[in-house]
Amino acid sequence: MDLGLAGKVAVVTGSSRGLGLASARALVSEGARVCVSARGRERLGEAVAELRAVAGADDSVVGVEADLSTADGVASVIDRTVDAFGGLDILVNNVGKAGGTGIVDTTDAEWQAALEQTLYPAIRASRLAVPLLRRRGGGVIIMIASIWGRESGGRMTYNAVKAAEISLAKALAGQLAGDNIRVNSVAPGSISFPGGSWATRQAEDPEGMAAFIARELPFGRFGRAEEVGDLVAFLASSRASWVSGASITVDGCQSKSLI
Repeated sequence: MDLGLAGKVAVVTGSSRGLGLASARALVSEGARVCVSARGRERLGEAVAELRAVAGADDSVVGVEADLSTADGVASVIDRTVDAFGGLDILVNNVGKAGGTGIVDTTDAEWQAALEQTLYPAIRASRLAVPLLRRRGGGVIIMIASIWGRESGGRMTYNAVKAAEISLAKALAGQLAGDNIRVNSVAPGSISFPGGSWATRQAEDPEGMAAFIARELPFGRFGRAEEVGDLVAFLASSRASWVSGASITVDGCQSKSLI
C-alpha cells in the first residue's frame, strides 16, 4: 500500500531509539523527510546515520540535539526542520518520562519533572506546529501515549501525563478539524526494544519477565517498536483521512479497557 507520504515533512521528538526511532524509520521508508531529536549526541548521530541509510539520501534526514523539556529545545527542533525542509506536515510527539512512586512519597519536583518531560513538550511542539500545518492546508499531529493513559497501571505520574496527552489529542482534534489537521493518540502496551526498560528487565530477571508475559500478554511476547511505527505512518497518511480524535491501542490485547 502506497501511503502517499513521499516528500512530506515530519518531526519526531525523542527519536534516537525505541518508539520514536521506529516511527521515524517507518516515515522515512515511505519517502518522508524527517527531523529527529534527542539529548544524547552519540545515539542521535547513530539514529541519523541509520535513517539516512534507509532513505538512501543524506538530505532526507536531519538530527537536532536538544533538551525537549525546555521551550527553547522544542523551538530549536521546529526551527531546524523548517530551515532544512521548508515547512511541516506531520508532528509525532513521542518524548516522555515519569518517575516517582506512591502519592505520599512522590515529591512536587517529581510531578513537575513528569510534566516538563512529557506533557509540556507535546503542548509546546503542537503550538509551534499548528501555524506551519495551516500554511500547508492541513496536516497531522500524533501523540505517542500509552495504555496506561487509558486505564490504571504503571507509575502514577506516568499514568497522569499519558492520560493528559490522550485528552490533549482529543481536544486538539476538535479544535483543528476546520483547518484540515487531524490529531490522534497511539497507546502502546509493553514494547521491548534494545536499551529500553523492558529489555533491561528481561536481561536482569528472565524468570520474572517470563511470568509477566504469561500473565499479562495474551500473544506470549512483548510488542515490537516497528509495530507502533507502522501505525504511526498509517495515521500520518491520507489513508487515515477519516481518523481523528481517536486513541488507538497497539498492545496485543494487553489492556482491559472497553474504550
